[in-house]
Amino acid sequence: MSRSTLAIFTALMLAALGGLSCSRAQKASKVGSVDPATLTRTGTVDERFQSYNVEMIEVTGGRFWKPYKDLGEALKAPPRPAGGATPRGMDPSFYEQRPPIDLNNARLRKLAAALGPAYMRVSGTWANTTYFQDADTPPPSKPPAGFGGVLTRNEWKGVLDFSKAVDAKLVSSFATGPGTRDAHGNWTPKEAQKILSYTKDQAGSIAAAEFMNEPTAAAMGGAPKGYDAAAYGRDLKVFGPFIRKAAPDMLFLGPGSVGEGVPLGNALMAGSMPFLKSEGLLAAAGPVFDVFSYHFYGAVSNRCASIGQGATTTPQAALSAEWLSRTDKAEAFYQGLRDRFEPGKPLWVTETADAACGGNSWASTFLDSFRYLDQLARLAKKGVQVVIHNTLASSDYGLLDDNTKAPRPNYWAALLWRRLMGNVVLDAGAAPAPALHLYAQCLRGQTGGVALLAINTDSSAHSFNLRTPSDRYTLSAAHLQDSTVRLNDSELKLGPGDDALPSLNGIPVKEGEVTLAPDTITFFAVPSANNPACRQ
Repeated sequence: MSRSTLAIFTALMLAALGGLSCSRAQKASKVGSVDPATLTRTGTVDERFQSYNVEMIEVTGGRFWKPYKDLGEALKAPPRPAGGATPRGMDPSFYEQRPPIDLNNARLRKLAAALGPAYMRVSGTWANTTYFQDADTPPPSKPPAGFGGVLTRNEWKGVLDFSKAVDAKLVSSFATGPGTRDAHGNWTPKEAQKILSYTKDQAGSIAAAEFMNEPTAAAMGGAPKGYDAAAYGRDLKVFGPFIRKAAPDMLFLGPGSVGEGVPLGNALMAGSMPFLKSEGLLAAAGPVFDVFSYHFYGAVSNRCASIGQGATTTPQAALSAEWLSRTDKAEAFYQGLRDRFEPGKPLWVTETADAACGGNSWASTFLDSFRYLDQLARLAKKGVQVVIHNTLASSDYGLLDDNTKAPRPNYWAALLWRRLMGNVVLDAGAAPAPALHLYAQCLRGQTGGVALLAINTDSSAHSFNLRTPSDRYTLSAAHLQDSTVRLNDSELKLGPGDDALPSLNGIPVKEGEVTLAPDTITFFAVPSANNPACRQ
């Protein structure tokens, strides 16, 4: 079989098995060249750049996203009105009751620790209306008026203990719903002070926090009726001075907006639920933040298709240049706002995944690993300091399976990133083909070393000339929507009995032409690069 025939056959098989169009097949690219020794430095990222989120609703237990296998006809039925603890504007049939996450789970701790050092963000929509039960007595049978959930001392202590055990500094936000306000509707720091005081009593700390989760979607997060940019500005005039005194070492993140700069934003603004623009929020708040934060989802999952046309995506688009470039578009939008309202402040993405509303059904497969790693690399190249993935171990977008805590493909991708990609970002130059994405950073733990990330989203092979010997780590799957992944053709899995992580060994490669198979992700570790930017 000729090479061109093989490429067409591969594309047709992938179309049948993975849902990708055979129109993606192209001729193999001309060979470009990469010299790791001469790649120039573009910037640095935080040592805890790659981080993860644990939703507040996971900690307290409550109604969170129902798995697709249990949704049945609910996906096809007209949306039902929200009720109970369901976020405003959301269909309650897409949620199910879940117990609190067991943060003492040995497998969970082992796998989280392997990603450290990191940040662990405990926040999310439900955090806006969570009451802190600051006593060791049993919690109330139902939340106090103005709240949607209850966080106990024991649950928060579990968060603090887990954070210390896995080397994940804590990031959070505070309750801002009706229950936190006085008779005039003004936000009061009573709830925030309770949780800060208890955290200090337990010898813990919150490294960074947003005032509220996603103020652009304040209505969905349980804000008082009629909440607007002016109300947000008034709140921050109380919160800012309070936090400077109560937690002077904590970074003040904000605004933590979501949805703008990509097609999803158009759907949100055209919808029936009130949507506030970041520009108005920032103008009302004034320059108050230590770090400019935002959330990014390129789309919503099929659970939230009712938000409107253009809000969802498909597996057929998952490797497209347009889909991957949404990361750049959102970053450019929020960077522009940062430059106008908070010039010079670092950028953090404090919540992201493939799609909001629990992730798409393919978020737990190898198909989403292309987005996951490409997004990390793009944002590092743009100078974003921290990226917090949603979630560590819940719903379809979790790095780990909800029930078994077994690693999903994105976990293995995250682990390779953690092992290989240092915090100095390099310019890898232009890739030899549009469907080949090349990135570079200094090799972690190796003075002068370089790590390359080559993502081939094409159904054809591509090659380039690597001018230095390297160790190769190629991630692949038999089918793109497989829930398992292979490293250098061996399936990645935990050891039997003790959950030992595999050694993740690379394959030595001589200098010269390297070929990237169709639909694969490859890291190259180049310890002998002797790059001056990586010797500092």
